[in-house]
Amino acid sequence: MTNTPTTPDTRKTPFYCCHVEEGAKMVPFAGYMMPIQYEDGIMREHEWVRTRAGLFDVSHMGQCLLKGKDAAANISRLTPSSFRKTIDGRCRYTVLTNKDGGIIDDLIVTRIDEETFYLVINAACRDKDIAWIKDNLEGDVTFEEYPEGSALIALQGPYAVEVLKELLFHKTDIENLTYMHAMPARLIGEDIMITRSGYTGEDGFELSLPMAHDKVQQIWRTIVQHADVKPIGLGARDSLRLEMGFPLYGHDLDDKTSPVEADIAWVINKKNTGFFGEDRIRKELENGAQKKRIGIKLTEKGVAREGSTLLSPDGKVIGTLTSGGFSPSTKQAIGQGYVDTDYAVPGKTVLVEVRNRRLRAATHELNFINPRTLKPGA
Repeated sequence: MTNTPTTPDTRKTPFYCCHVEEGAKMVPFAGYMMPIQYEDGIMREHEWVRTRAGLFDVSHMGQCLLKGKDAAANISRLTPSSFRKTIDGRCRYTVLTNKDGGIIDDLIVTRIDEETFYLVINAACRDKDIAWIKDNLEGDVTFEEYPEGSALIALQGPYAVEVLKELLFHKTDIENLTYMHAMPARLIGEDIMITRSGYTGEDGFELSLPMAHDKVQQIWRTIVQHADVKPIGLGARDSLRLEMGFPLYGHDLDDKTSPVEADIAWVINKKNTGFFGEDRIRKELENGAQKKRIGIKLTEKGVAREGSTLLSPDGKVIGTLTSGGFSPSTKQAIGQGYVDTDYAVPGKTVLVEVRNRRLRAATHELNFINPRTLKPGA
């Protein structure tokens, strides 16, 4: 496949050479040259993850640490979640909120120990996230960003645990690692961290690999040569997350939208106080928000695209589609977006305006297939 030429402002992950070797179509994404798809194409890659195991390069994501006696208090103020009583190794999905209750970014926070928290942030938000965090730290806490070029990979799919156990972790008890938990491990003589997490709705793992590029490339090639593994690009990553109803920052989440509107109010700890945007968020929890994120599926032939206007059956504008695409699993055009609260329940008839056509659709739960991840522990 042809590759988009790199420019001075596009960086390469440690696996760039591996992607090129495997025939990936490379595109600029969040300042990096990333694989959008490989030779099999997006549809086959998507189906492979749902049935076997797909290997993703997510090294463009930001990896950071908060350290110090006040680290838990700070992350509990930067987010509406509480990390003061979180157990070691527990991972939590949450959001950074601004003073107005909008979402700066969504992220995964893992407690390493009482004074150390590991953060994975979105690549496109890295600079603003880091600036916001640094500007708002208080007390005994320090912020550390992983060096540019640090490797992060994800192996996702029903065969993920067997593949990792067979190839890399013969003596490591990864099969008993609970979903949304982390554990340290040794690999090629180096300390790494494994989390049982992902962005696909499948069982899977993310591996943070702070080691030399030749070593991480060796790990990539070892995994991808397994008969049950294929490399997966950003295209399938997007369709996989869309089927699960997971939001994508900059599309489904932004700095004007609150966690309540985004239908992720479960990240808010009711006992947590003093976090940014608390006044607005508490009011919306009590009184409800004017709009809410929900799934949308077309009930006639067509494709719903981001930015499409959503209307009631009588033609009243009720919202906007923020993500859309084809679901390989359900063979339907699906999406998610924001609608007036009255329409934010599954089963409502709506219209999607696409190129001056009004296509029939229905509201739906955010997820279009059931998750196959293991239930998180406490």
